[in-house]
Amino acid sequence: MKDHTHTHTHPRIKLYRHTAVSALASCSEMENEPITVEYIPAKQSMWWGTLGTVRPFLPFDPYLDARQINTALNKKNADVMTVMKILTNRTNAQRQGIASAYQNHTQKVDLSATLKKSLSGAVQELLLALMMTPARFDAHRLRQSMEGLGTDEEALLEVLCTRSPDQLRDITVAYHEAYGRYLENDLISETSKEFTKLVLAILKKEELNTPGKIDYELIDQDVKQLRDAVIGKKSNPEPWIQVLTSRNSDHLNRVLSRLEDQKGETVDKTIQNNFSGDLRLGLRILVQTIQNTPHFLAQRLHTCMKKNAVVRGIMVARSEEDLLWVRVEFHKLTNLSLYSTIQKEFKGELQLALLALCRSEDG
Repeated sequence: MKDHTHTHTHPRIKLYRHTAVSALASCSEMENEPITVEYIPAKQSMWWGTLGTVRPFLPFDPYLDARQINTALNKKNADVMTVMKILTNRTNAQRQGIASAYQNHTQKVDLSATLKKSLSGAVQELLLALMMTPARFDAHRLRQSMEGLGTDEEALLEVLCTRSPDQLRDITVAYHEAYGRYLENDLISETSKEFTKLVLAILKKEELNTPGKIDYELIDQDVKQLRDAVIGKKSNPEPWIQVLTSRNSDHLNRVLSRLEDQKGETVDKTIQNNFSGDLRLGLRILVQTIQNTPHFLAQRLHTCMKKNAVVRGIMVARSEEDLLWVRVEFHKLTNLSLYSTIQKEFKGELQLALLALCRSEDG
């Protein structure tokens, strides 16, 4: 039986940055030398903060970047490559600095508005995504998942289940600021029944137990609650929702591992056998992100590689967080590198922008 408390090992990963040079040849920070990264999470939570592909660019001069972008966008045919080279090689904080410098340089012209006016298509959408703050971009993705006919539950859950309580609070604020709407109200109107209870519990989740402290009594209580809730003809989702949205991931991995030992099947199988519809989907994704967020994201990239919005969302949202680890999981899952898969599935400027965020082959 697999023990999910040990799902995240701490390997050393050797990466080669040579391939990214051919995509954006003038990016001097992408050397041909191997780098070694040791996977050591800053803290055991659903939010990894140590394995991003985009790192601070040094020496950083926001005014120089702003001037170069302005020159590129003012050409008769906008120089997309220059804009792309700069924005994909700066952190989000640095991009916000460039946006401020751009406004000063151009006398209050908004950079995102200029990008929207000067560019078009998928590469425009990606560069606009890069210019949003992380919370604003997640708010944007949530809004997109609920717009139009029907709700994209998987896109909705991807954002909600991979964010910490603090980040979800920031996203809630950003959502209201951007759209003049309340995220909670929109979730209620776009979902139904037990699934509504689940997404609201995720949105408001609080990790009530102390990180780093193993509470064996609480582990036993939680395992019993989850097990008892799926005994009999009608399963009760309430304990599952309550436990999975009110504990830290280290505790939950111990609970889920023990539950698997006792039931003799994976938690995913237990959920599939006892719940249905959107609630089943939501519980499955929540458990998958608790057990191994990078693996979940790699799997989502694999199954949705032809969906621009999904690939763009993950590549942008995780580029400063754990995209290196997502790449490792993608390779384990498919026996192909994420880099070569993007090369095969995408073309033109969008391909180059995605490759710049991916950074390299995995050797």
